[in-house]
Amino acid sequence: MQYWRGKRAVVVGASAGLGRAVAGVLAERGARVAMVARGEETLSAAADQVRAHGAETLAIAADVTIQDDVERLAATVHQHWGGTDIVCHAAGRSMRGNALDTPPGTFRELWDINFLSAVRLCQAFAPQLTESFGHIVLVGSLASKVAPRYLGAYPASKFSIAALAQQLRLELAERGVHVLLVCPGPIARDSHAERYIAQSAALTAAAQKPGGGAKVSAIDPRKLTERILRACERRDAELVVPGRAKLLFALSQLSPRLGDWLLRKMTAG
Repeated sequence: MQYWRGKRAVVVGASAGLGRAVAGVLAERGARVAMVARGEETLSAAADQVRAHGAETLAIAADVTIQDDVERLAATVHQHWGGTDIVCHAAGRSMRGNALDTPPGTFRELWDINFLSAVRLCQAFAPQLTESFGHIVLVGSLASKVAPRYLGAYPASKFSIAALAQQLRLELAERGVHVLLVCPGPIARDSHAERYIAQSAALTAAAQKPGGGAKVSAIDPRKLTERILRACERRDAELVVPGRAKLLFALSQLSPRLGDWLLRKMTAG
């Protein structure tokens, strides 16, 4: 736990969900935390909760799909702390639908939110992270490795996160920057189905379930955060939760037909 004391952390998507958990656990462990999200009111409330741990906390409202906002974010963090030690990209959005029924504009929108925002963030903070030999955490999904039914444009936007992570590992290794790709299953939330009812009206009822009906248990965000931080301390390349999904990933590469069969078995509907 001492590893994180005094570290300077930037967490994007920090007002709720996994990002909120990452910010909270880092604060508990003595890190200084810059919490970033678009909604000022929700972000402010989340930051107040994190400050209760006694950690120095910045609440920075920014839209990471906008280049000027990302540059302002990097400049603000540098101004306050002189750099950063870890950047966690936990912002993103899922959806429901069939790929053929999803308009190209929706693919573009999720590509920007889930992928290009990560590119902007990594490019903006790379100089600071090189100086600190720091960490980049990219939160992907099981859908970064396999593409189930009912998730519309989401898998295409998350597959690219896996590609980016590998490129950055190769490019930044000699500069001492650690890159971690996190591929979790559905993360526990207060509500799942309500978000997707309208999108999945023409689909099977399984489409409304977490992960589009993935037969895996919802993951506790705090427990996932603790595993992410341990993986950073070990400077691991990837974290897949649940771990048994690695077998599906490997078999899908060796035999796409077998991978498709297994994926159907592992999802409902």
